[in-house]
Amino acid sequence: MAQLAGKAQAAAARPQQVILVLGDSLSAEYGLARGTGWVALLEKRLAQEKIAATVVNASVSGETTSGGRSRLAALLAQHRPSQVVIELGGNDALRGLPLKNTEENLSWMVQTAQKAGAKVLLVGIQVPPNYGADYTRRFAATFAAVAKAHKVGLVPFFLKGVADGPDPTRLFQPDRIHPRAEAHPQMLANVWPELQKLLR
Repeated sequence: MAQLAGKAQAAAARPQQVILVLGDSLSAEYGLARGTGWVALLEKRLAQEKIAATVVNASVSGETTSGGRSRLAALLAQHRPSQVVIELGGNDALRGLPLKNTEENLSWMVQTAQKAGAKVLLVGIQVPPNYGADYTRRFAATFAAVAKAHKVGLVPFFLKGVADGPDPTRLFQPDRIHPRAEAHPQMLANVWPELQKLLR
């Protein structure tokens, strides 16, 4: 009994973890009912797993890596996260922004979060092949290169099992860009194994 009480006290003494999610519309519940996106599902998963953590969703629809970069320092100062999930880059590709800029912005955000004492998870996005095979390949490789350079966790393809199925449009809203609510449990399933490694 005393041993159990000791464990409970140790758990209570452990500081609450704060997970900051810095993303775009894929994480901001664009076109979805509140509470049905993957970040909201993450909060429920943490509760089920009895992991003491608060989730701060700082995602903004339409956000680019440069937008995330401009907001990150203030978010780190305000929330002091123990983990930072960076899910940005898709809008860079949609706007045809230079890959070099995307890579530099992602690297800067990763390093800044690390300097603030946070563990970082980079969430990779892939763009449709209509951008050209070379651009598609180089864009996907950007996330792996940044993760390797700074030794951080990586989700290789956020929409695995959503965008690469036999009928990919089935899981997307009519704009064919934003996943439906039914796809978000799979998106969380893609993130969870890597995020779990960063949780105490």
